[in-house]
Amino acid sequence: MTERRGPGPVTAADEVVPMTQELVRFDTSNYGDDSGPGERAAAEYVVGLLQDVGFDLEVFESRPGRTSVVTRWEGRDPDRPALVLHGHLDVVPAVRHGGADDWQVDPFAGELHDGLVWGRGAVDMKDMDAMILSVVRQRVREGRPPARDVVLAMFADEESGGVLGSHWAVEHRPELFAGATEAISEVGGYSVEVGGRRAYLLQTAEKGLAWLRLVAEGRAGHGSAVNPDNPVTELAAAVARIGAHRWPLHLVPAAQRLLEGVADLAGLRYDPDDETAVAALVDALGPAARFVGATVRQTTTPTTLTAGYKVNVVPGQAQAGVDARFLPGTEDELMAQIAALAGPGVRVEVQHRDAALEAPVDAPLVAAMTAAVTAEDPGAVVLPYLLSAGTDNKALSRLGIAGYGFAPLRLPADLDFPAMFHGVDERVPTDALVFGTRVLDRLLDTV
Repeated sequence: MTERRGPGPVTAADEVVPMTQELVRFDTSNYGDDSGPGERAAAEYVVGLLQDVGFDLEVFESRPGRTSVVTRWEGRDPDRPALVLHGHLDVVPAVRHGGADDWQVDPFAGELHDGLVWGRGAVDMKDMDAMILSVVRQRVREGRPPARDVVLAMFADEESGGVLGSHWAVEHRPELFAGATEAISEVGGYSVEVGGRRAYLLQTAEKGLAWLRLVAEGRAGHGSAVNPDNPVTELAAAVARIGAHRWPLHLVPAAQRLLEGVADLAGLRYDPDDETAVAALVDALGPAARFVGATVRQTTTPTTLTAGYKVNVVPGQAQAGVDARFLPGTEDELMAQIAALAGPGVRVEVQHRDAALEAPVDAPLVAAMTAAVTAEDPGAVVLPYLLSAGTDNKALSRLGIAGYGFAPLRLPADLDFPAMFHGVDERVPTDALVFGTRVLDRLLDTV
């Protein structure tokens, strides 16, 4: 598994790339209906890596094969509140059915090409899992405990909202996180280029999510007859209204801080009330605009339609799915607007919801993460940002734990990194993985 980079003991830099490859090779596809292979094999691999350096582990399953791993690593100052350092072992499915969705490589082969590890999970988030595991292993071998207690966790089911992973752990095993006040996980800490300078986006907030089902009911009948009570017509109109709705600009503090920083770097005007000015700042982030552009307002995206069984039969019911993402403090407002857009003939049901998060931007942990990055990349800047998606930090927030996204990767400016999340040909540079181990190692000395 390891690849020595020189004489002497094995280091995180030696282990992180082959470890990422090995994790990718476990097919942990999460289809959202518990029909996938589960995380057990990958979890057993993680257990072996941590037992190898002396950890006692808690291994548990919410359902057969849906396996999570948690352990506590004693720090130099056990009186300080603990830090949770966590990842997830599942991945979204890799579509390979011909045409535009084809991968250039087998998504579960963990291949290494042109200085990049390719495969499903290389970015989301088996790269960070490997960085965590390799750094922890090196520090334990060298007798270097972290500054405070660290709860290490690898969860199941994050890609379906964490119901069978982090949420299950928080509900059934909260004692494992006793004394923890902060957490670090994915989708932050990667670099972008703005105005010719490298900037690292540190995730301090997350949108909330509401996965909704729209239901229209009407009178079933023959397709040749006039039917003024057709649920397909009612539902289609509601879906069109929701999908076309232009939500107003709404900048929460994390978004404001990010755009202010971008304005300074790019020499652009910052005006939080001007749609054109905000759009220019978002565009200045290059590929990261894909993520950031969804954080300056609410989003409601229709995703599924279900109705009928035969073309000449009007069904009695029609359904649609909507992925709604709300900003911190705006859930009630969003749900009221969706109900109004759906209209009186369409029922709105919440299938799954989870909280919006906003952690302190000026916390000592943020300063420590910033210092760890800039020590390894002098001249770079670190900017807070709001994530349009969600992480397992949502579950931990129920225990009062403030969560951040910090998987530090120094990336080439021409790599469309956000496109790697859930995308075809997911891949991560090997030198970025090694950079990340150095940053995490520094961070564990100070936090």
